Amino acid sequence: MSPGGALYRIATDAAGLVLPAYLRRRARGGKEFVARLAERRGIAGLARPQGPLVWIHGASVGETISILPLIAALRAARPDIAVLVTSVTVTAARLVAQRLGGPEAEPERSGALPGTQGAVRHQFLPLDRAAWVRRFLRHWRPDLGILVESELWPNLIRVADAEGVPLVQVNGRLSARSFARWRKLAPGLARDLLRRFRLCLAQGEGDAERFAALGARDVRHLGNLKYAAPPLPADAEELARLRAAIAGRPAWMMASTHPGEEAIAFAAHEALAPTVPGLLTIIAPRHPERGEAITAEARAAGLPLARRSRGEVPHPPGPDGAGDAVWLADTLGELGLFYRLAGLVVMGGSFIPHGGQNPLEPARLDCVLAFGPHMGNFPDIAAALETEGGAERLSGPDALAPWLASVLADRQHGRKMAQAAARVAARQSGVLDRVAEALLALLPPR
Repeated sequence: MSPGGALYRIATDAAGLVLPAYLRRRARGGKEFVARLAERRGIAGLARPQGPLVWIHGASVGETISILPLIAALRAARPDIAVLVTSVTVTAARLVAQRLGGPEAEPERSGALPGTQGAVRHQFLPLDRAAWVRRFLRHWRPDLGILVESELWPNLIRVADAEGVPLVQVNGRLSARSFARWRKLAPGLARDLLRRFRLCLAQGEGDAERFAALGARDVRHLGNLKYAAPPLPADAEELARLRAAIAGRPAWMMASTHPGEEAIAFAAHEALAPTVPGLLTIIAPRHPERGEAITAEARAAGLPLARRSRGEVPHPPGPDGAGDAVWLADTLGELGLFYRLAGLVVMGGSFIPHGGQNPLEPARLDCVLAFGPHMGNFPDIAAALETEGGAERLSGPDALAPWLASVLADRQHGRKMAQAAARVAARQSGVLDRVAEALLALLPPR
C-alpha cells in the first residue's frame, strides 16, 4: 500500500464515527433515501441471486445511461448472469428504476427490478470506508466488478482486489488536468490503484495514454460507450399533445443546466424576445429538485414561467403579448420528449467550469446543437461535432443570443447542422459489441 493510500485508509476509518450523521443530513436534504441509508454502510437490502453476478457501478445519471445498453448486451450473450447496478445519487437510482424496472419499481425501497424478471438489482454504493466496502462485497460476491468512467475509490478498489473480485474500468475517462494532479500529488497511490484493474477500457486514445502512464496494466481503446446508447425515449401521444400546445411558437432549450446557467438562458431570452415574437425558452435543469429556486429566479427576472412537474403547459401569448416565456422541464427522464419538442438545443454544464453534458443525446434526435466553452467531460465528442459542422462552440454567454437569432432566421443552415450531428452520433456502431466481448471473456464459463 502506498503512503497516500495508508493515510486515506486511516482517515476513512476514523470518519466512521461521523459518517452516519452525515448520511442523515443528506437524507434530510433529499440526497439519500431514508429507508435505504443502511446500503451506504454496506448493509445489503436484497439477497444475492444464485449463479454468476456482474456488478456495474456508475456514479450518477450520465454513467448510468451509458451502461444500460451494456447490461442488455451482457445478458443477451449470457442469460444465466444476474446484474447488480450501484450508484451514488438518488437521481441515478430513479433512472435505473424507470428504465429497467418499469412503473412497478419503487426506487425508494430495495428490491429486484420487476421489469427484468429479477435479474437486475440496484443498491447504493457504500461510502468508501474499508469495513463497509468489505461487508458489501462479501454479501454480493461478484464474479466481475465494472467501474464506469472515473470512479477511483481507494478502499473500494483495494478491498475488491483483496477479496478476489476481478475489476475492469469501462469507458475510463482521465482528463489532462486530473492526470497532472494525480502525477504531482499522488503518483504512488494512482499506480497502486490502477495496477489492480484486470483491464482498463478507455474512452479515447488520450485517456488510454494517460491511464497507461499512471500505471494501469492492460489498457485498450475500443471506443466510447456513449456512442452505443439508443435515442432517449418519449411518449408519442404526449409528444403530439405538447406539439399542438406550443404550435407556432419558436422554441429553444437549454438542457441539463447547472446553477448560474439559467440566468444566462433568461438573458438570452430577453435579448431575443423583441425580435422573435412568441419565443419559448425551455429549461431542463440537471437536478430537477432545483425547480423552486429556478422558478423564483425567473420571476425575479420578470419572465412568466410554467412548470412541467405541476402538469402545466405554457400559456401562449395573448393580444397584449402576455404569456409564459419559460417552460421549466423539472421532471426526471423526459429529456427525450423535450429534445424532440424544441429541436434547437444548447447544452448545459458548458458555460461554467463543469465540463458539459452529453451532446450525443440531442444529436441523435435531429436537433440543432450548440454548447459553451467548457466541454472537458466530452472533449473528443465535442471536437468531432464542431469539426464536422454538427455543433457550434460558443465563446461564452454573450454569444448565445446572437447564435440563436442566426439559427432561428436560417432554418436551412440549422437543418444541415442537425444532419451533420446525426452522422457523428451514428459512429462507433460496433463499440458495444467490442466492450461486451472483452468483458464476457473475464466471466467464469457457463
